[in-house]
Amino acid sequence: MSNPKAKPYRSSITTDGMDRVAHRAFMRATGMDDEAIAKPFIGVMSTHGENTPCSMSLRPQADAAKMGVAAAGGTPIEFTTISVSDGTSMNHKGMRMSLVSRELIADSIELVMRGHAYDGFIGFAGCDKTLPGVMMAMVRLNCPSVFVYGGAMLPGEWKGKPATVLTAYEGVGAVLAGNMTEQDLAELELTCAPTVGSCPGQFTANTMAMVSETLGLAIPGSAMMPAVYSQRLALARRAGKIVMQILENGGPFPRDLVTRKSIENACAAVAATGGSTNAGLHLPAIAHEAGIKFTMDDVAEVFQRTPLIASLQPGGKYLARDLHHRGGVALVLKALLNGGYLHGDALALSGRTLKEELAGIPAPDGDIVTTTAQPLHPTGGVVVLKGNLCPDGALIKIAGLKALVFEGKARVFDGEEACVKVVKDRGYEAGDVLIIRNEGPKGGPGMREMLGTTALIYGQGMGETVALLTDGRFSGATRGMCIGYAAPEAAEGGPLALVKDGDAIRIDCNARTIDMLVSDAELAARRAAWTPRRQERLAGALEKYARLVGPANLGAVTHSGAVDWPEGV
Repeated sequence: MSNPKAKPYRSSITTDGMDRVAHRAFMRATGMDDEAIAKPFIGVMSTHGENTPCSMSLRPQADAAKMGVAAAGGTPIEFTTISVSDGTSMNHKGMRMSLVSRELIADSIELVMRGHAYDGFIGFAGCDKTLPGVMMAMVRLNCPSVFVYGGAMLPGEWKGKPATVLTAYEGVGAVLAGNMTEQDLAELELTCAPTVGSCPGQFTANTMAMVSETLGLAIPGSAMMPAVYSQRLALARRAGKIVMQILENGGPFPRDLVTRKSIENACAAVAATGGSTNAGLHLPAIAHEAGIKFTMDDVAEVFQRTPLIASLQPGGKYLARDLHHRGGVALVLKALLNGGYLHGDALALSGRTLKEELAGIPAPDGDIVTTTAQPLHPTGGVVVLKGNLCPDGALIKIAGLKALVFEGKARVFDGEEACVKVVKDRGYEAGDVLIIRNEGPKGGPGMREMLGTTALIYGQGMGETVALLTDGRFSGATRGMCIGYAAPEAAEGGPLALVKDGDAIRIDCNARTIDMLVSDAELAARRAAWTPRRQERLAGALEKYARLVGPANLGAVTHSGAVDWPEGV
């Protein structure tokens, strides 16, 4: 027998008609009845798993969202996808898999949603690459969607002060430098990460959560709320109801929300809060899914014109929880809007304009968030550098830096491990520019983060006496004179491949320049003699990724861009 009520939704292609008997039989085998089959199907996806605390709060929240969908007249259908923990893949070759997972997450969501012709989508994410991966899928699919961040963990306490995983990372360097005992480090390990949730500073997860609110993909007030707060269950139920409203109202859909204006707004939010440099990689990738060309140059333009107004770790004093208690992301956005640094006509998830959404938000508290008239720094906390060393750009987080100009001699390493060994042995000197190359999207492949290395340096008390430059990435927790995402990468013949030990390097964050002080003639001779490094045979996911991935300054994306979702596909 056919479904008794034809559905005016995309999912009707799987439910309506005599030739869908087998389809409906499969649905009934999952526990559906005629009433459930007649309703719109909403995919409720999370990256829940036990491999990282970032994702362990997601299952209860997804369950609550399903209740919201059901209460609003939809049929929720749960599915999951992978996450790769940056915390445990850091500082070894497993980190190659982290950025690759962003693409796999987006692709896997697309396959499930299109393969089953679901009518709407709610995506829960917690760990660094899961957030942009889910948002990329939402924009790619462009169906009724709501993004929900799982929330950050609460900080621990060590010796009477707040402690985070970054404190522990830098503690290793302090022990190696003789500035901390191994007993102290052991105590720190036991106290720095006391709950489930993502890292609590303005690192990549919280930065991208702020981006989700600013773009309009997430419910206002959701980004900075800690993972363990029970309010998150009510928030998730609300997300279920909202996705049904979007379906019934015919919008706003993700590509109504993700526009050039909203992407510029998101860049401004990152700059104003000293957010993760990884946003310079993820925002172009999200824009790419909407068919918008937004490069590192575009990121640089917004970063340069936006003042730093929030004191958030690692460059400042406060954590996500603290900002949540003062008013959350809206407090930052209202200060930026009042100063003329946001496009107020960009849409929010409610369908109202951002200006309308922020109408009742108070002025900044003057402590965690200042006004744009009295900024912590006149330009954003993240800067794009260019020069003969990185002609397509490189990123540095300047929030918290004491000196913005550095000149030193190059120490060149082909891969992270060689540099880590030297750093652990204290085999470097003040004034060195440590260069880790062949760690880019193709050269790694996978563009590893270097938090293990940078935290060791900082923990040894050398965070601003040396510089580190790489075509790999940094964690949002990285601080110090650390420049990453150098483009073009060394494996593609970028100038980083031509640097030799002893070359003079000048970094000027005020002028936004980075150059090796080598003559054009010498560089031309080196380029003529350069041959690509022989890559080890990879097979599997990394081999496919290396063949497809584009340059960092364009978002390290793996496909050609936005297309419309045909009916029934």
